[in-house]
Amino acid sequence: MHKIFSTVLALALVTAAASPAAADTSAADARAAVPSDVTVAFAVYDRDSARTTLQYNEHQQIRSASVVKLLIALDYFETNGPDTPIPDADLALLVPMLRSSNDDAASELWVRLGWEKIVERAVTRLHLVDSAPPVNVGFWGYTALSAADVVTIYRHILEDAPARVRDFIMDNLYAATSCASDGFDQSFGIPQAIPGRVAFKQGWSRFGDVPPRPCVEPKPRRFIGASKDGDGQGLAPDLVRPAMHTTGVYGHKIMAVLTLEPEGTTWDQSAQRITVLTGAVYLAERIIGGHAV
Repeated sequence: MHKIFSTVLALALVTAAASPAAADTSAADARAAVPSDVTVAFAVYDRDSARTTLQYNEHQQIRSASVVKLLIALDYFETNGPDTPIPDADLALLVPMLRSSNDDAASELWVRLGWEKIVERAVTRLHLVDSAPPVNVGFWGYTALSAADVVTIYRHILEDAPARVRDFIMDNLYAATSCASDGFDQSFGIPQAIPGRVAFKQGWSRFGDVPPRPCVEPKPRRFIGASKDGDGQGLAPDLVRPAMHTTGVYGHKIMAVLTLEPEGTTWDQSAQRITVLTGAVYLAERIIGGHAV
């Protein structure tokens, strides 16, 4: 595994040095693309060969941030039935939650569907091995996930969920917006680093409520008993350091890249870093993905 990660980091340095966005980056800056105090976990799964082709720290438990919205959407259909027509009021929650990571929509569904029971049911139904509900059930973004479990979630959506559920979730992820409902630019990672058509669900936590350059005018958040973040107090996984995740599907591959950053990391620093890392994972998987790892 150490050799694999070294390969990915080496590719990350080359990618960082060659990236137009980093054209002025010095060699020293490139070597800092993924510093030692950044927690990194990733996994790539090839659906054609039915195996994980690249992985590192894949069972590291990391708080989910908005990636848990995949479980909220799945639970909605489990609760209401896959063939039940979706009321317009619920479409107005599900669509922006999946496409634009709308937090108010997630909070409303989290409360309605039973709070932590959503995660508990998913752990049992999907056989997740590293996931757990948040200790403080009011903060859905504190759900524990791992890169391996994220792959399992996507596999369930693509391979096991009823066709109507699969198509609804994946169609919305393929139509994901570059701008999130809260004004943050969610085009980091997979949508920037991987060529071609991609479906993605991003996650981020503890970068503040105000984006550095809002891409839309964010609406004031409504507190209805649940939200993404709290005061950061609690047990594992780490609830203090900023988290940024990129997950999704391209071709017949599923990818999850999860990171925890040092306190004080800015949005721009984290977004550039995870994009470089995602590109490196993509290239490394293409190079060594034909061999079992």
